[in-house]
Amino acid sequence: MLKSSFLLVLVLVFSGVCFAAEGDNVRIAESMVEAINNRDLGRLDELVSQNVVRHSAATAGVVVTSLAEFKAFLESDFASVPDSVMKIDVIFGNAEYVAMRAMYSGTQSGQMGPFPPTGKRFELPFIGILRIDDGKIAAMWVEWDNVFALSQLGHLAAPAD
Repeated sequence: MLKSSFLLVLVLVFSGVCFAAEGDNVRIAESMVEAINNRDLGRLDELVSQNVVRHSAATAGVVVTSLAEFKAFLESDFASVPDSVMKIDVIFGNAEYVAMRAMYSGTQSGQMGPFPPTGKRFELPFIGILRIDDGKIAAMWVEWDNVFALSQLGHLAAPAD
């Protein structure tokens, strides 16, 4: 009886540590989204690693391999879509990764790559996977459907049903 009670206590103690890491990692991801929405890029210093790497097929040719480059990427995005906001729909994580499905929305008021401003609003669902290392976001994979976004903005004809 004593041996099984001891094992139960060990399982609960170590499970609590894992649950705490999962919750902490989700809070780190939520805090990053909040900082970006508030245009508080200085806050990213405490949430994102200096050597963060951002991967995305949706922004082919844009390579982000540092926090400074990530902030520059965000500044460029703010210039294209000054009222952009991200809203997390679903988020979950474990001791190393956080996954989310979110909605990015805003008005294209500035140049977006080769595409001129349209003044049109759009909503774009996206997915993100973040790797957390030592309490900071060390890597991210972010993907969305460019055809869907560009169609809403009038840059591409909407796909036929």
